[in-house]
Amino acid sequence: MSEQTLDNPILTGPVISTFLRFALPSILGLLAITTASIVDGMFVGHFVSSDGLAAINLLLPYLTLIFGLALMIAIGGAVRCGHFLGQGMKEAASAVLSKCLVAVLVVGLFFMLLAWWLDQQILGLLGTPDSLVPLIMPYFHILSAVLVVQIFTMVLYYFVRQDHGQRLATTALVTGALLNILLDAWFIIVLDWGLVGAAWATAIAQGLQLVILMSFFARSQRQLHWSWPRQWAEFKHISVNGLSECINEISGGVVILVLNWLLVTQMDVDGIAAFAVINYLIFVSLMLYYGIADALHLLVSHNHGAGNAQRILQFVFTGIAMVLLISLGLTLMLLFSPQWLTSLFLDETSAATRDLSSQFIGLVWPLFLINGVNVILSIYLTAMQKPKPSMLIAMSRGLVLPVGLLFLLSSMLASPLFLIAMPLTEWLTFILATSLFWHFRPSRIIVARDADA
Repeated sequence: MSEQTLDNPILTGPVISTFLRFALPSILGLLAITTASIVDGMFVGHFVSSDGLAAINLLLPYLTLIFGLALMIAIGGAVRCGHFLGQGMKEAASAVLSKCLVAVLVVGLFFMLLAWWLDQQILGLLGTPDSLVPLIMPYFHILSAVLVVQIFTMVLYYFVRQDHGQRLATTALVTGALLNILLDAWFIIVLDWGLVGAAWATAIAQGLQLVILMSFFARSQRQLHWSWPRQWAEFKHISVNGLSECINEISGGVVILVLNWLLVTQMDVDGIAAFAVINYLIFVSLMLYYGIADALHLLVSHNHGAGNAQRILQFVFTGIAMVLLISLGLTLMLLFSPQWLTSLFLDETSAATRDLSSQFIGLVWPLFLINGVNVILSIYLTAMQKPKPSMLIAMSRGLVLPVGLLFLLSSMLASPLFLIAMPLTEWLTFILATSLFWHFRPSRIIVARDADA
């Protein structure tokens, strides 16, 4: 074992303290983003209208398509980069960084031009009622440009963390989130800019985050550097390995699209606005879990490169323990304070929508008990460069089961009882995910890899 390896806490440090060292900054950063998003929804719900909240929810399927592609590049590239760094191959890791940044910039510019050119058609495909088009269109145009910066920043964030830049990455996220909240208050409440104000707040905050993250390249002590990419053959491997996260994100958008269609058909715009509250709660839980998963895929990918099977297993169990603690806390809050939660996003003039949202919470709360474990097990498989089983989990929990069960149960049960499809999906996926984890356990993968070497 080399001196560099002995000095690397990822490979040799105490398991729990090392996990927390990487997980807490990530959780803090993603929690800041979560807080900013929640406050954004609160400002829109209270100071714009419940229609504004519904408008944001209608755009989610389109946004998740873009974020899904960006996550595929970010996580697939970061895992590949971590694997190379675990082997001491700095040039190969840097080449992955460069390819991913160029690729995500192309993706962002493509979707920006598409949104500006085909705005009416895209909103029509999303099922936007004619009454909401004037409200949503200016917000959509600004946000489409902001996304170019936002997804570039997201990919850079994952790579900065791979090169021991957790503090810088967290600083960028927290600073941007705080600025977003302040600007939301100024633009929406004081200047009364409505949804356009929320879009401009996001634009300025994302610009600041990018500036902070770009300072990484001015550091003298770093392993990664920029170089213009020449060989793109490896990008196929990067994309395949990150495909499960892409499917997770995109299929989540498909599920929201199906839900929006069912809700607007059976309950009109009030149904979409009521479920928007649930979406924020799901978003909160996932951000917390992804904060833990971000640390896990970094730690696992490095130890996979170094061949440390037992250490990988210890990190996975530590991650599962953390998400279960968070899951229990969220579930208790949902069971005992549903009215308080809905009042955060909807004012007293939307009493019917608030009551409907509380009914929704009563149906979907069991999903919060186990969705974090499914995220951890899927990320583990990605970090071990097993994209097919990870993709199977993603397809099951994100597309096949929820869409199939939503259509099936909506034809069998009265509205809104069909929403039990959501928790049922997570619990069925949990059975699949644990089976795949056992089959692709760390010792088995590494022994097979060493035997093939």
